[in-house]
Amino acid sequence: MPMRSIWRTLDRGLARDIGLVCLADGVVGLSYGAISVGGGLPLWVPILLSIVVFAGASQFLFVGIVAAGGSPIAAMIAGLLVNTRHVAFGLAVSDVIGGGWRRFPGSHLMTDENVAFAMGQDELKQKRAAYWAGGIGIFICWNIGVVIGGLAGSIITDTDVFGLDAAFPAVLLALVLPALRDRSIRTPALVAAVVALAATPFLPAGVPVLLALGGLLFYRAEKPALEVAS
Repeated sequence: MPMRSIWRTLDRGLARDIGLVCLADGVVGLSYGAISVGGGLPLWVPILLSIVVFAGASQFLFVGIVAAGGSPIAAMIAGLLVNTRHVAFGLAVSDVIGGGWRRFPGSHLMTDENVAFAMGQDELKQKRAAYWAGGIGIFICWNIGVVIGGLAGSIITDTDVFGLDAAFPAVLLALVLPALRDRSIRTPALVAAVVALAATPFLPAGVPVLLALGGLLFYRAEKPALEVAS
């Protein structure tokens, strides 16, 4: 979808929301770059991962395991497990991405945020505009943030002091909250949150998120009322 067509399709409010999320993800990317270099990794590692992998949760997990002395293979497997949610995302936005050459870049730019923006629109044209604008914007801001954070990594060695580590979950929470007004979504979301919180102290990072998918068992789609012909 051409960029000019994307921006013409987006309304001002949606464009503003996407822009704010892109900036927030840029801050998270800065945190990731600083954590990576501060943990002893060379600058090219977080930059390469951000371009090739482009999955914040998996990247944070990979760097955390490697920096703690873990095996890169174990870190890679853990990252793949965390990203299994993208299988469901891919099914949900298959028609939004489109076919042909768009499949590869569209799949690579898939994030929690731009999928949420796309699914929040009513018409397919709007969904595509939100998806591509969010994906491209986040990719650019994330990678710029990673470079800046990596360069500053020798100075900002503890991102927790600045609260940068909280930016990523805060962005996701802001995206999820409006959907919780729907009871059919609120119930499985609460179940998932309880499962994840209960499992976090006992299981490796990433596994509680996978277990939280069990909340989908409590999802019941609203059935449309049948019209009775008089």
